[in-house]
Amino acid sequence: MRLLITAAALGVLCFSNLAASGLQAADWTQWRGPNHNNVADRGQTVPTSWNASQNVAWKVSVPGRGHSSPIAVGNLIVLTSADEQGQQQGVFGFDRQNGTMKWGTAISKGGFPKLHAKNTHASSTACSDGQQVYATFNHHNKVEAVALDMDGKIVWKQDVGSFVPKQYQYGYAAAPTLYLGKLIVSGDSDTVAWVKALDTKTGRIVWQQNRPARLNWSSPIVANVAGKEQLLISGCEMIASYDPTTGKPLWSQPCLTMATCGTVVWDDDTIYASGGYPKKQTVAVKADGSGEIRWSNTVKCYEQSMIFHNGHLYAIDDGGIAFCWHAKTGREMWKTRLRGPVSASPVLVGDTIYASNERGTTFVFKANPQRFEPIAENQLGEESFASPTVVDNRILLRVATGSGASRKETLYAIGSK
Repeated sequence: MRLLITAAALGVLCFSNLAASGLQAADWTQWRGPNHNNVADRGQTVPTSWNASQNVAWKVSVPGRGHSSPIAVGNLIVLTSADEQGQQQGVFGFDRQNGTMKWGTAISKGGFPKLHAKNTHASSTACSDGQQVYATFNHHNKVEAVALDMDGKIVWKQDVGSFVPKQYQYGYAAAPTLYLGKLIVSGDSDTVAWVKALDTKTGRIVWQQNRPARLNWSSPIVANVAGKEQLLISGCEMIASYDPTTGKPLWSQPCLTMATCGTVVWDDDTIYASGGYPKKQTVAVKADGSGEIRWSNTVKCYEQSMIFHNGHLYAIDDGGIAFCWHAKTGREMWKTRLRGPVSASPVLVGDTIYASNERGTTFVFKANPQRFEPIAENQLGEESFASPTVVDNRILLRVATGSGASRKETLYAIGSK
């Protein structure tokens, strides 16, 4: 089944520019959303209960397999995916209003590395500046970045850097991020490690920095914290800060553990991060390079990122235990057992948190620091690794059913039709 090529062969590469409706809210243009923190824009409202037939605005089959989250830009929903049997990686554009596939573009063929069973060959979420869509893939012992126009046509490709982990061949996962005309891409492994910025118009590498040669899978993110914009990456036994314009290192704070997968979160002057190998740790670090570690505990939020809201930090660990901490002090406000395992990151909509586990169950509860306040549990599909996206008063969920040759992925838009 060569679905990546079939999409083009069937003539779906032509994209119709639909007029934006009054319901269209702000775009969700990259991993972690419009504010880089997995918090939906104000005014978004989505259902708290659903199933395969209830509150489904639309659903569409997704070719191949991937754990990347959908992004929403203009009239498009964009996903990356991979045909593992045919060793092809591709990018797909769907109609934002009704889910119809508009185009599918094959990016690479062959050279697939070994993977952890939970990883895929399309785990990095795409991003967009409204003019182009950008995606990164690992194949042939390298990370490749690609830019496509909004019709799905390739504008440029660039080999960003070598990626050849040795001790644990678990694959690639970091999502790229955009900053002022630059596509920032990282590649941490135990043979070579780097972070680089590419010019979005040409793909040319405009700056690069070496990083410690350690196994790590977290994504870079740009935050305005401690009075300046900082490019932040956790893992490699530290939190590191860079100038996103030049790549110049600003500071690094030894802490955490070697391997993290989640992306950091922050408030006005503090960065929060968690890791899971070889030790368990969640930390709060002052973001000014002073070396102050404000607090630390032994909770392991390895694959998923956390949520900061109204002075409190909310997290779901790998085993499905939900936590709330007072952000400045680390004091535990409450914890409660949901069900794991968990890989997807929770999303905050208003004062409500949506958190999915690997088995397709989404737990809905209030961001209430005084107590755990459950709202609903919703089952959709049998497998869920991608983090939710919230746009147009809908929550987009990428789920799968079946296994082996019978496995199928579906993208659901939960909300009003």
